[in-house]
Amino acid sequence: MKLMELSTIEQTTFIYYHFLGIFGVPANFLTIVLLSRGGCGLSKGITLYLVGMTTADLMVIIFNVIIYYILWYYFPDSPLHYTSIESINEVINYMVVDCSVWLTVAFTVDRFVLICCQELRDKYCKEKTAAVVIVTVCVVFCFKNIPLYFAFEPVYIINNVEWVADFKPTYFTLPGWVTFDWIDIILNPLLPYFVILFLNALTVRHILMANRTRRALQGQQNSKNSDDPEMQSRRKSIILLFSISGTFIVLWMPAVVFFLISRITDRHYEPDQYSDPFLIGDYIADMFQLLSSCTNTCIYALAQTKFREKLRNAIMYPFTAIIECVKKTRTTGIETVGPS
Repeated sequence: MKLMELSTIEQTTFIYYHFLGIFGVPANFLTIVLLSRGGCGLSKGITLYLVGMTTADLMVIIFNVIIYYILWYYFPDSPLHYTSIESINEVINYMVVDCSVWLTVAFTVDRFVLICCQELRDKYCKEKTAAVVIVTVCVVFCFKNIPLYFAFEPVYIINNVEWVADFKPTYFTLPGWVTFDWIDIILNPLLPYFVILFLNALTVRHILMANRTRRALQGQQNSKNSDDPEMQSRRKSIILLFSISGTFIVLWMPAVVFFLISRITDRHYEPDQYSDPFLIGDYIADMFQLLSSCTNTCIYALAQTKFREKLRNAIMYPFTAIIECVKKTRTTGIETVGPS
């Protein structure tokens, strides 16, 4: 199918996902490298969380955007369209999105404990705890999504080859599958979305109360907090927390709202009714959701000075290397033709 034969919303998303893939893969990969090398002014524990989140985001871009949307279009007769391959890809799609979302929740919990729970921060906010949490999240959601493979069936069969995958009708009727579907929906996006909202609200409340108390104790009601080292450290944690979790809340909001409206009104749309506002809303919700997998690099660059410096140096490195190479070549040439 040619691009011009697609509907307007399909053309828009198709072009959009190309830009998402072009930016998302190198941005996330570069972020993983820079964070892994250290020296960004972050603790080892928080660095682990950020590397885990960015790795999950990279997997989302690769499987949900590049393979699921782009390659699927360019290679219509390839094995990517086999039912078994599509089913596996669907399972991986669900798994990496779940991991990305719940690692964001884990990061939010870690920052909440650091800022609001003084008794727990020394025990919980450690590199070992972060590693255990990340591995647990990935293992749990890997096993949680395996049954999904058996929920699909082929759309058509040609020469005994099963093509394309779609949910079996029993997925929407059998009690076991209905229960699985509701568990899946609760685990993502409902529970994590509202957990992050709740923890951020508690964090804001704690910050306001703590700042008020600290000013009163220090007798600095009329002065700024910029000279207070503890306030500066807390401010950096707050900026990073609210930047990441706030962006997640905003970009996932269309998906959550769309889901709630569809469930409350019990309204559905036909897959080929591309002028249906409900279908267009679903497409837009997916676009915003997947955009959340490309924003962390920008967030780190805006919130962390040292990361911004490393990012700038990494981007400029190829150009500086070329300039140095040219200079050496010219110097060598001048010495060669010079007087003996």
